[in-house]
Amino acid sequence: MVIVIPLLGLLIGLFAGLLINIHLPLQYASYLSVAILAAFDTVFGGIKSGLAKQFDHRVFLTGFFSNTLLAALLAFIGSLLGIDLALAAVVAFGVRIFTNLGAIRHILLQRQKVPSQN
Repeated sequence: MVIVIPLLGLLIGLFAGLLINIHLPLQYASYLSVAILAAFDTVFGGIKSGLAKQFDHRVFLTGFFSNTLLAALLAFIGSLLGIDLALAAVVAFGVRIFTNLGAIRHILLQRQKVPSQN
């Protein structure tokens, strides 16, 4: 049941994003992309912790909003300084997302492991 919360939030967000017709200026694209990556990182971390039976909704919600806002803020500060911090965030969150996906895969495969019959 606990794993359903992050997945439900992800699905609601995806459907809301597809149904709401909002056009953002192109200059906000890097901020939004980094914020979305941070949100995906938190969702996959929530799924992993749910499968590991360590999910805490307070940690998930605070992590979701603080990671998303911090990532967008760092991308904004980087653009003010003329440094592409958005690229660094993309690399960092990309690594974390794939790490979480690998852990999710291992947990699911471990659960489906069939005892060997000798």
